[in-house]
Amino acid sequence: MSDEEAINENPQDGRDDVDRESSILNEEINKAEIKEMEVHHHPHVEKKNFKEYFLEFLMIFLAVTLGFIAENLREHITESHREKEFAQSLYTELKDDSTVVAAKVLLRLDKEKEMEHLSAYFKDSSLTDLPKFFYPAFTKDFYLINTYTFEPKDGILTQLRNSGAILNFKNIGLQKLFGNVSVSINNIRYRNDQEYQFFADPIKPFLLKHFDWSWYDELRNKDTDTSSLSVINRYMQSSNFYKGQILHVESLDRIEAANMVLFYKQMLVSTRTLQLNNYVNLNHALLELLRKNYSLENE
Repeated sequence: MSDEEAINENPQDGRDDVDRESSILNEEINKAEIKEMEVHHHPHVEKKNFKEYFLEFLMIFLAVTLGFIAENLREHITESHREKEFAQSLYTELKDDSTVVAAKVLLRLDKEKEMEHLSAYFKDSSLTDLPKFFYPAFTKDFYLINTYTFEPKDGILTQLRNSGAILNFKNIGLQKLFGNVSVSINNIRYRNDQEYQFFADPIKPFLLKHFDWSWYDELRNKDTDTSSLSVINRYMQSSNFYKGQILHVESLDRIEAANMVLFYKQMLVSTRTLQLNNYVNLNHALLELLRKNYSLENE
């Protein structure tokens, strides 16, 4: 049988193949159309009402507000911590000074009494046969200047003022006392300068002319303590006696020497009763207020 005859015998088979291919092609076209519709489809978005918008706004507002409050709280805690640290440092500095100034006041009271005795001795006692007490008193009253000088510390206070950190202290009473203490410290330093100027002239020229430095040199060679005052006090309590003399005694004016001692004494009394006493009171008030405001240790 020829090929043509075979085809003519089964015509239905050829139509079936064509139908199947057509069906497959239509199915592919439908799928492509569906995908294209899905790509271009815009879903319907439901509009929000006022209540939903308000809730969203409220949540954002609360979040921002809480963040702001938390930041302010953090800054407040940091400032409070820094303020207390400054308060503790200042308290320590002032407390140390309160101890030092109290000791200086006691030393000055003893010196003032000795100056009265020394002045009286210059007026009417022997200038050639000197008792044991004369040179210790002469040395303490006229030579040991720094031993009796109070040098207030204000390192922390100056740091607070220069850095602007003093503004961290919100208490008005504290800020007022800071200013008063600063003024008092400056007054003490000015008074110290005045006392030193009087030592430079006329006391120093008087010492160079009349003071027996060999006596002081012998005393210091017998005791190696760095504190001259301690050396002198031990000498007075001992049975030792190092004889000294007043140099150029023939040219010494008794009345002038006695008056110079008393004038110097009055200068020391004035410093003690005014500048030092004022500082002691302000120092005590400031320490008390710092303890009260920052729960610091007691004296």
